[in-house]
Amino acid sequence: MKRKKHLFVFVMVFCAMILAAPSPGTTLRLQADNPNPPEQIVKLIFIHHSTGENWLTDGYGDLGRTLGQKNYFVSDTNYGWGPEGIGDRTDIPNWMEWFRSSETPTYMSALFNESAQNSSYKRTLSDPGGENLIVMFKSCFPNSELSGNPNDPPGTYEDLSVGGAKYTYNQLLQYFVTRPDKLFVAITAPPLSDSTYAKNARAFNQWLVNDWLHENNYTLNNVAVFDFYNVLTGPDSHHRYYNGQIEHVVGSKNTLIYPSGDDHPSVGGSRKATEEFIPLLNIFYNLWKENAPIQAPQESINPTPDESQPQAPAAQPLSAGLIDNFEATSPPGTDGWQPFWDEGTSTSIHCAAETDSAHSGERSLMLDFDVAPDGWATCALFYDALQNWSSGEGLTFYLHAAQTGLVFDVDIYAGSSDAQETYVYTIETPADCASGWAPISLNWSDFQRVEWEEGAGTPFAKPDQILGIAFGIGTYTDAPNTGTLWVDDLSLLGLDIQPAVEPMVQEQAGMPDEPEQSGKLSLPCGSAFALPILLIGIVIWNRQKRT
Repeated sequence: MKRKKHLFVFVMVFCAMILAAPSPGTTLRLQADNPNPPEQIVKLIFIHHSTGENWLTDGYGDLGRTLGQKNYFVSDTNYGWGPEGIGDRTDIPNWMEWFRSSETPTYMSALFNESAQNSSYKRTLSDPGGENLIVMFKSCFPNSELSGNPNDPPGTYEDLSVGGAKYTYNQLLQYFVTRPDKLFVAITAPPLSDSTYAKNARAFNQWLVNDWLHENNYTLNNVAVFDFYNVLTGPDSHHRYYNGQIEHVVGSKNTLIYPSGDDHPSVGGSRKATEEFIPLLNIFYNLWKENAPIQAPQESINPTPDESQPQAPAAQPLSAGLIDNFEATSPPGTDGWQPFWDEGTSTSIHCAAETDSAHSGERSLMLDFDVAPDGWATCALFYDALQNWSSGEGLTFYLHAAQTGLVFDVDIYAGSSDAQETYVYTIETPADCASGWAPISLNWSDFQRVEWEEGAGTPFAKPDQILGIAFGIGTYTDAPNTGTLWVDDLSLLGLDIQPAVEPMVQEQAGMPDEPEQSGKLSLPCGSAFALPILLIGIVIWNRQKRT
């Protein structure tokens, strides 16, 4: 077990280091990659200005006509479109007005019901009726002139800076999560020929593709990104479906390589984007369609709080203290435990109920992981509705580890879908935990707000507003984290829970029959390891991204 002095030194050094930029070429893994076009006609609308118009136009980018050939009925907006001329405003900060303002319901009603053309492309399909299901939106090339620095974190308001752009797109998710019946496709702004802000533009678009959804713990499949910017920075720069997988390959340039006499992409660049985009759109659509609701939600969350609007349903109390003993089907109101991992590295994770080992009954949750240096992996359980766990004092579970020194955390997601909060408690397994099942007990106040959210370090105090929980795996800088953990009898602390059967394995290992109810992390093996969240959050979890 590491000494506290050594840990303090490591933490201080790690906090001072700058995280490495994403690798030039990465392969993205998406579930159920299906590049085939939809079998039925699907209505799509594209929010754009001149670059998007060129991309759509027959004889230029040919996007509109080609989408039609793939069973998409295409409409679009342009300058002058919509209520209050909202179509005039498509810069990155303007997306707040579209999707996060008091006028959002008016704009979205007009957008979803628009069937007209505002660009020159041939439509051979008949309008199938109904609303647009896919919304593509793109800002024009001036939006690649982002001030600030490449690694700036999200800011506190929208503007044309790296931090302001991240803030804006984070805010958009609070609307998108209320419309699982729509697929939103963010198209990155095209590059400029001028290299002054090129590194900032590159860094922001890399963040959109690789980090945006993960950092916001976004779990729906109704948001996707196409890196139009990257495709236009060189013949070897791609965002496409190739050789049976999605690849995002970044070349050596960060500026526009396909000019048309100015910063509007050329015919060649626009057609390259069309060729690479459409198979990706098919994948995005098919992935979304698997779980898309048949009907629109009856009541969408209003972006601007209004006491006259219906309030979200009350949190559902846990009927008993047991959250999951992993013996039967998934807990009610969930899709079960799901793995997520750093798609830009060689990281892998398997998390499922298995019979390899169990504290009670026949199964436990096994997390078998191989996390690349500076990578991450997460096994998460999300609820369809808020859960009220206030009858418990915290969380308790039994833990078994294949070896010592495995760093992991227990995460709580709470608040509301439009203002999600993340709390964490970090553990390193000591040597003795590999010999049997260790009872772990955590008070609600042991969990603290993650470093990258407002109110970092604040103790958790919302057990009546639970959105989900997770077990996360991270690493120290430049070090991998490989191993296996088993979790069983996950319950609310302070409530008597009857196990599936008597825990025979626990008695053989010489462990106590019941978890300690101290409200702190049990020290069954002498000294379980937990780093202060405000420090280790910067070191280990700063790059952690959960979907």
